[in-house]
Amino acid sequence: MPPESRDRRVRRSRAALMEAAVRLVSQRGTTAIPVTDLTEAADVSRKLLYLHFGDRDTLLVAAAVDLVTRELLPRIGSAPEETRLQVLEMARHFAGRRAFYRAMLTGACAFTMTTALNDLFGSFNRKAAHELFPDIDPDTAQDLAAFVAGGTGAIVNHWLIDGHDPLDPEELTDRLLRLSAAFALTRPADEGPTR
Repeated sequence: MPPESRDRRVRRSRAALMEAAVRLVSQRGTTAIPVTDLTEAADVSRKLLYLHFGDRDTLLVAAAVDLVTRELLPRIGSAPEETRLQVLEMARHFAGRRAFYRAMLTGACAFTMTTALNDLFGSFNRKAAHELFPDIDPDTAQDLAAFVAGGTGAIVNHWLIDGHDPLDPEELTDRLLRLSAAFALTRPADEGPTR
């Protein structure tokens, strides 16, 4: 079989497994989905799941990262450079996929998923750190990005897990922007001319 055909089959199999993972976790409200159910829903063998992902939890986390990468990041990227619209797109995405993310955040792979999503959003936070604090050194920018991602993740996670139905993306957006404004207040003022 030519390598390109094999590559297409690999991509199709991986995509089918990740789509099945999102669908079944969303429908059942749990990450405790038997591997057999996942592979049957994707119409692939158990061996293929283990070959591509190693185990069920790795598949589930990969499915969450893929979902964010395919659905959310393009929406944020196509939103005008207005921060409010980008944050609102994020809140709408998570609210629209609440059943999936709620199960992922309360299941066995919650820590791994949260870490993967924090890493994924880290580049946005590093950029914001450099905009707020232009003279910040790279290590501190990295630490600040991780700090902001972790704190933002905690707020979003709490909202997804315990928020009242229906979730209000506008309310979450306002909360996150108020926090962002508080960070902006900590920005050192430019020094005036020396006397």
